[in-house]
Amino acid sequence: MIKIFLLVVSIIISQGSYAAPLSTEAIISPLAKDSLLLDIENVNEQFLIAVGVRGHILRSTDGENWQQMPSPTQTTLTSVTFVNGRHGWAVGHDAIILHSQDAGLTWQIQHENPQLEVPFLHVHFKDEKSGVAVGSYGLFYRTIDGGKTWQQEFHLSLLIEEDIEYLDELKREDEAAYLSERSRILPHFNRFYQDGRTAYLVGELGLIAKSNNFGENWERMEDVYHGSFYDINRTQKGNLLTVGLRGNVFRSISNGNNWENTPIETTALLNNIVLYQGDVVFLLGNNGVLLKSVDDGLTFTLDTQADGKALLAGVIFKEKLIVASEVGIKVIQVTP
Repeated sequence: MIKIFLLVVSIIISQGSYAAPLSTEAIISPLAKDSLLLDIENVNEQFLIAVGVRGHILRSTDGENWQQMPSPTQTTLTSVTFVNGRHGWAVGHDAIILHSQDAGLTWQIQHENPQLEVPFLHVHFKDEKSGVAVGSYGLFYRTIDGGKTWQQEFHLSLLIEEDIEYLDELKREDEAAYLSERSRILPHFNRFYQDGRTAYLVGELGLIAKSNNFGENWERMEDVYHGSFYDINRTQKGNLLTVGLRGNVFRSISNGNNWENTPIETTALLNNIVLYQGDVVFLLGNNGVLLKSVDDGLTFTLDTQADGKALLAGVIFKEKLIVASEVGIKVIQVTP
């Protein structure tokens, strides 16, 4: 099984892979808000948290002015989530997991394992106790105690049939080789999305899967594209959208049982789906690509940012699109 190691920011991976001494605190820098930022979270319309390279954690209450928070690591952080106004988690390289219990003002390391040499790419909690962190090569960790302890899981049902057969044969012949191969054979998991009782997982090699028990068991859905998917979301009208490599956008009106490709005017990698009022959907991509739909994802118009820098994640906050990008925070005016 050929592995192509693609992170959300494939075009700038050398920056995202910044190596730093384990447990070294992030350096407070006035330029942090202009550095590579990989994710951003709108916390109950009260404040924003953005994370990125060199362990940077930024906080804002208006989307315009940002303060760098103390961070216990210089490891690149890739994803951040808050379950309420106080409790949040951030994950990143070296399988690091950070926790805040005071609205993002301070952070503590809950887990790290540089020996794994793979990053977490997304983190999600459904409440203060239950959460999952997913990443490259099938990295999947779960907590049921708010992150005090984390347990690794291997979801081999997410493999294609040929790889399942290969692992079964290897396990019979060589247990040590089986355990080694198992840790690297799974595709990269790029996004874990919870939609009511159903969770969805998208990733490398066309992976789209769903679970009805918070990811304990998975059903791999029919392959519609063999490249990577980087985000999935349900629109205001209840339809599913997923986006990925080479400008691929797929839409389902049947809870993922059938997918239709939506033609768009770019082949840029698409990183993130942002929902706005009514039927408005924004897609953020590499090369400054910003796509807008006003018909629930049926069609999109292209508006490329002048600097051509990658738009990696975004949220709507105070009627503006606030974006974590290759060059830090961007504020984009939006209209319905």
